[in-house]
Parts: sequence; structure tokens; C-alpha cells
Amino acid sequence: MDKRPLYALPQLRKPLKLLGGLSPQQFMSEYWQKKPLLIRQAIPNCESPLTPEELFNLAQSEDVETRLITQSRDQWQLSHGPFSKLPRLNRRNWTLLVQGVNLHHTTADQLLRLFSFLPDARLDDLMMSYASPGGGVGPHIDSYDVFLLQVQGQREWQISHQKDLTLKQDMPIKMLNHFTPQKTWVLEPGDMLYLPPHIAHNGTAVDACMTCSIGFRAPTYAELADEFLMDLAQQLYDKSSFAKRYTDPQQMAVTHPAALPKAMIKNITQQISKLRWQPSDISQFLGRHLSEPKPTVFFIPPKSITLKKFKQSLHNHTIKLAPKIQALYDQHYFYLNGEAISRTISEQSAYLLPRLADQRGWSTVDQARLTLDLPLIDNCHLWFNAGWLELSPA
Repeated sequence: MDKRPLYALPQLRKPLKLLGGLSPQQFMSEYWQKKPLLIRQAIPNCESPLTPEELFNLAQSEDVETRLITQSRDQWQLSHGPFSKLPRLNRRNWTLLVQGVNLHHTTADQLLRLFSFLPDARLDDLMMSYASPGGGVGPHIDSYDVFLLQVQGQREWQISHQKDLTLKQDMPIKMLNHFTPQKTWVLEPGDMLYLPPHIAHNGTAVDACMTCSIGFRAPTYAELADEFLMDLAQQLYDKSSFAKRYTDPQQMAVTHPAALPKAMIKNITQQISKLRWQPSDISQFLGRHLSEPKPTVFFIPPKSITLKKFKQSLHNHTIKLAPKIQALYDQHYFYLNGEAISRTISEQSAYLLPRLADQRGWSTVDQARLTLDLPLIDNCHLWFNAGWLELSPA
């Protein structure tokens, strides 16, 4: 039997061509969120995961986030898709941006998985852009890390460590008011530029070109706190002490009806001050929240099959996660599609579920262990019929 994992996980101290000969450990300690890195031929003989025609077709879909940016002299225009018609290919100065290409094309998802030395909880998506000569989005900054991989044609990148990050007013896109480039490179297919947050940069297509942007999640703590407190509020409805309604049997008649009663303030303060949460509560919230698909993601389940037929399929197929699925785990739970599943649902689950999340699929050795685990097979059958898992020929 093949003992290799479905996806080869990175060896943290092994030099990677993808990182210019740096090991993942070196890259993270020396460059990640610290300084830019230009890598020539990060992927030798690189080919675009999609042809321009395939990208244009994807831009017509209702469930794909797309933008079109056009420029004429100093006038910029921004349009949101889907797009049934795009500018002529021989027209200059336009750019098509398509988010989440990895959710729809296996080759794009495989490209995204080259960056598995970074936590999946931080990995966002793979965006692809097509730009005609002169096309770009203007000088700007990103609030997140990004790897910019050139996959077709040439693009010139200019970067600056400038402190002035003010934006132009009355513009449809966020563009720096002043931009003073300090370094300039022309990237060819296979070249890649890593940029940490808040590095000013400007990319301009030298000829008709395509670029893959591997982006990362960087929510504000305020956003996370808001989501956590909303999640916590949902959990409170299940707790009897907070399900009770406010009462005030000792309330006296008042002469100032608009004044907030001191007893009410004291009572509610005492109740709300009982709120407590542990690191495990935060972990469960993050697992559910970060594995939740984006609003534009829809699952098309396969033709439903019986549990018996599903078990039979496991003899010559291996299970893998659907590209649209994000799976995470912590010490106690496996998180799939916004749901928390105990890692103790069966004898093998504590071992196999993390393997499924890390490798995005099971090897034939893993699958052999799965066939001995009936409770876990039952769960996998349900997830398969929901479109969350796929069967791949072994």
C-alpha cells in the first residue's frame, strides 16, 4: 500500500525552492511580517492554473466575487461582477480580479496548498488577476500578508517602505495619495514576491499577464470580539441562569419615572458579571468561525448514495476534502464547515480527523484504519452526501 500522504506536508528545516532556498523555519523567522522577499523562479516552468478563457468564464458566475478595474488617464472605474462581457483584449489599462479561484478549480487549490507551512487558520484564498498591458490597481497597501506569483506574461512591481499611507479622496479604489517607489522588479512566470502588511506597492502589466495572489486573513480584534460575543450570546440561551427574565418584586412606586432604577442597574450588573470564558471557549469559537464558508460559497451535493454503497466505494477510493471546505482542529474538536465535532466520537477519530485536516485527504493507510471505524464512516457518509467530502480513485 502507498504510505505517502495525499498532500506532502513541508519539512520545516528543509530548503524550499518555493522560498528561494530558505527553509520554512528561516522564512518565518526572518521575513514573515517583517520584510519583503523577491524569489526568482520560485516555481520553475510555472504554468497558470487557469487559462485566461477559464478565468473569464469564472467571472460570469453568480457565486464568485469579481471586480473589474479600468483606467483612462487619471480616471479610474471599479465594477463588480458577475461579468457577461469584458473589455476587448487589445484594450489597454484594465484588470480583472477573481477571488477564491481555489474554491472552484482543483489546480488552483493545489497551488494554494504549497503554502501549507503556514496555519490554515490564517490562509484565506487564491485570487487571480488578468491584466491587459498597462493594467493595474494603482499604488496601495494591504493589511495582510500576500505572495504574488507571476504565472503568465510580465508584471512590473514597485515597492516602498514609506510612512505616508494617506489615501486619495473620491476614488473608487483605495489608492495612495503619494507613492515614491524605492525598488522596482519585473516578474516573469515562476517569479514570486512576498509582501508583509502595510508595504506600499504598485503592480503594472508589461504585457497581457496573469498573477496569483495568495492572501491571508487578518481580522481586527474588534471584529473577532464582535463575532465572539455574538457567538457567546447564542450559547447563553442554553444556560438556565441566563434564560430567566428580569424581575423586580421589591420595586417601589416612583416619582421620577424616567430615572434608571438603581436596583435594576445593580441586579443586571450582578448577572452580567457572571459571564466567564476560558481559552477552550475561544478555541471553539475560532474553530467554528474560521471554518465557516464565506457567504458566496455554495455546495452542490453529489447524487446521494446509501451507506452500504459508500462503504463499498472505500475499497478503491480515498476520501479527500472538497476544495470549498476548510477543516481545522484543536485538542478536543475537529471543525468542519462551521461545525464542531468531538475528536472522541470513535476509536480512530482522534488520530484520523487531524490527518484529514492537515493533509486534506487520507492516504490508503489512513483509509485502512477508517474501514475499521464504523462511527467515523457514518459521519463521513453524511459529509459526503452534503458535498463536504469527495471520493478520489485510489
